[in-house]
Amino acid sequence: MVETTSSIKIYYTSVSGSREVKQRQEEVIRILDTYKIKYELVDISTSLKALEEMRTKVSTPKALPPQIFNGEEYCGDFEMFRKAKEKKDILKFLKMERMGSYDKR
Repeated sequence: MVETTSSIKIYYTSVSGSREVKQRQEEVIRILDTYKIKYELVDISTSLKALEEMRTKVSTPKALPPQIFNGEEYCGDFEMFRKAKEKKDILKFLKMERMGSYDKR
């Protein structure tokens, strides 16, 4: 079955002592909003289960947010997202190309 809608999921934290983590999360959200891409936020600070789930899915026990998924498929972390943005490959990064082209104007 082929999905016809976006199921982007961002693991983030609403409570962070790190300015860098906060800025990275805000940048990801701002760019997705610019592209009008719907997403679900999963707050790892409110649930140890969500934190463990995120780290298990990325296979990195010390992974930090934001971590980005399309459904259950791992897209990448902030650095991978940033590189995709620089190449104007956000939809490819998010594994959404098969959903049709996007007019970036």
